[in-house]
Amino acid sequence: MSHSSAINTEKVQLRACPTGLDPHRIPNHVAVIMDGNGRWAKAKGLPRVMGHRAGVESLKRTLRLCSDWGIRVLTVYAFSTENWARPGEEVNFLMTLFERALQRELESLQREQVRIRFLGDLNILPNGLQDLIKEATDLTAGNTGIHFNVCTNYGGRRELVLAAQKIAERSVKGELDPAKIDERVFASELFTANEVDPDLLIRTSGEMRVSNFLLWQLAYAEIHVCDVMWPDFDATALREALADYQSRHRRFGGLDPVPSALSEP
Repeated sequence: MSHSSAINTEKVQLRACPTGLDPHRIPNHVAVIMDGNGRWAKAKGLPRVMGHRAGVESLKRTLRLCSDWGIRVLTVYAFSTENWARPGEEVNFLMTLFERALQRELESLQREQVRIRFLGDLNILPNGLQDLIKEATDLTAGNTGIHFNVCTNYGGRRELVLAAQKIAERSVKGELDPAKIDERVFASELFTANEVDPDLLIRTSGEMRVSNFLLWQLAYAEIHVCDVMWPDFDATALREALADYQSRHRRFGGLDPVPSALSEP
């Protein structure tokens, strides 16, 4: 990208940023636990599956807003390893919903230069969905827009165990000296390898827990919990989350610098 192109891109992002937010302090990476689809449907007297359908529309809306407002990475918790315990009909519906939504939106994702990846243990997903995931991943791999990570059959503890197993295998083969294992090496074996860690975690529906999501990556993320159910998450809710983020002072374990009396004139 030329220098002039970079400037033009920045101007577009600054112009798109909502009033009241500092465009220079927009988080690079936002992670979202999309909670409340079932409760949203129940409150409206609808089947739970209707909540999941509405949740897909909310996700499309949120992805577009993040892209427009200059957020570089969006990672969402779509289906956890624990979600298999839900009723079979609901699980089957979700798998079908994922596949149909991806088929329907793939052309749009490509046109808008979204790079999509699916993070998790994908081998036990339905074959048709696996094929479509590979197609979407390959097709959008070179795109230059927002990175969109969809955590599917994902569990934070499972991710850490798999990473540990890979590192152990490399050590046994003599490819890796155990003394050389550090945070960088460990992070390189995670599903999120080569991605910056989230700056902000948003959880909808008011639940105050991380639910086995990105346990390593969220180490220094700011956390914003809102009472809005995921299907109702909109531009106002996202703007409030970003404003909350911008009100925080991120010290990463350090202290605020204290002026020294010796430095005074």
